[in-house]
Amino acid sequence: QVQLVESGGGLVQPGGSLRLSCAASGTAQSIFAMSWYRQRPRMERAMVATITIDGKTGYVGSVAGRFTISRDNAKNTVDLQMNSLKRDDTGVYTCYIRTESGREYWGQGTQVTVSS
Repeated sequence: QVQLVESGGGLVQPGGSLRLSCAASGTAQSIFAMSWYRQRPRMERAMVATITIDGKTGYVGSVAGRFTISRDNAKNTVDLQMNSLKRDDTGVYTCYIRTESGREYWGQGTQVTVSS
């Protein structure tokens, strides 16, 4: 059974930093894409950052230059370093993976609150 375990959420002041981590276990397949999604209050969940197995990254415009996604293929982990956090970054951040066969899995989500 595939499991995604996230960690690193919490409360931070505007301008601060947080690092989210996600560890995937239980899959024998290669993980093609690893991503972080965010659901802000009263909004739909949307992708904020993604990274492929060969290291290609993509970001939504609002976080480009502030967030950095990285992964460790040997450990099946993906991190999201979030700097210069803004109140609009508040939301539930969820880890997502897609294997090379196209199977998709989601984590439970971790709350990030940016507030003074």
